[in-house]
Amino acid sequence: MPRVVIVGAGFGGLACARALAGKPVETLLIDRNNYHLFTPLLYQVASSLLNPSDIAYPVRTALRPAANAAFRMAEVAEIRPAERLVVTASGEAIAFDWLVLATGADNNFFGLTAVERRAHSLNTLPNALNLRDHVLRSFERAVTEPGRAAEHLTFVIVGGGPTGVEYAGALAELVPLMRRDFASLRHAPIRIVLLEARDALLGAFDHSLGRHAAERLDRLGVEVRLGDRLDRVGEEAITLASATTIPTRSLIWAAGVRPNPPAVTPFLTATPGGRLVVGSDLRIPGQERIFAIGDVAACPRGPGEGEMPMLSAPAIQAGRYVARAILTLEHGRVPEPFRYVDKGIMAVIGRNAAVAQVGPLKMKGLLGWLAWLMVHLWFLIGFRNRFAVLMRWGWNYVFYDRPIRFIVPGLKRDE
Repeated sequence: MPRVVIVGAGFGGLACARALAGKPVETLLIDRNNYHLFTPLLYQVASSLLNPSDIAYPVRTALRPAANAAFRMAEVAEIRPAERLVVTASGEAIAFDWLVLATGADNNFFGLTAVERRAHSLNTLPNALNLRDHVLRSFERAVTEPGRAAEHLTFVIVGGGPTGVEYAGALAELVPLMRRDFASLRHAPIRIVLLEARDALLGAFDHSLGRHAAERLDRLGVEVRLGDRLDRVGEEAITLASATTIPTRSLIWAAGVRPNPPAVTPFLTATPGGRLVVGSDLRIPGQERIFAIGDVAACPRGPGEGEMPMLSAPAIQAGRYVARAILTLEHGRVPEPFRYVDKGIMAVIGRNAAVAQVGPLKMKGLLGWLAWLMVHLWFLIGFRNRFAVLMRWGWNYVFYDRPIRFIVPGLKRDE
């Protein structure tokens, strides 16, 4: 049977592999990690609500029902299209008949080396765990170093998109619990600052939803600073473009991501934004047997409409499309061009509050929150994950408790 090699076990890669289950092809999924990660809920791991196992699922388990699918834990170092080979970092050469690049995205620090060195981020499971560890340690340090409590208890989040808004709301809801745990800090000033360079939060949403998010965060005690940006980053303080200095040892980066191509090879052409150029059938130009999907691919949304957003829904749709396209091509037919169906965007702001937008339909408050809950439960991989997350959300809703407030020895520290 023809072999389909998929590089990346994110939303797009896993969707493609599962769509090929039981089909007359041999599928091999390659990823550096042995788990699929539900990245939209990483901020809940970082804010002490969910366990890592609640949002991660073993790739081999996800592929178990597919007898024609296998998994390889490896990192791709080179692609040789003429030989139809993928070469891993260990030197293993893997042959393919069809290749799907679904390697996702990484943080984009826009060349700010000081920020990259100092900031925490929310793009991987280790990063989320390190951020949780850092926040909990900050409260411990505020007790042992009362003279520097202001630095330890000020958290600056850069980026007013969904990730920044969601983490700011989750962190604000964690603060009352920490005050109960730390009697000496019950009246200490604790600051959460959300910094956005543009004049509105949630730029991809309707302006009314961005305003609603800002108002809700304000009620939670978050300082929303619009139209300002980082200028200088120090060990104990940051300075903004407005010349405002904020003493802090906690800088959280949520201001952007960039594509993460699997290897630097001449046949890959990138857009100015770094995404790989693909045709209407998501194939690399000049490479009839190589596709690119998800965050790494510059798939056009439509004539004159720009590229598809770097979100999970487009990646899943593209993964399923490519699976169908490969089967169509194997039968000697030409696949129809890829058409993206916009499923909308949403962001949760805190308890009973979220915003959602699907075409002209806009939801906010409790209705948006319920829609957010259902969508995220639906897309979680595995029944156990759905059940565990639902139980933890229910516990938090009833008891106002984020139970995973412990520091794990051995995580990378940031003293």
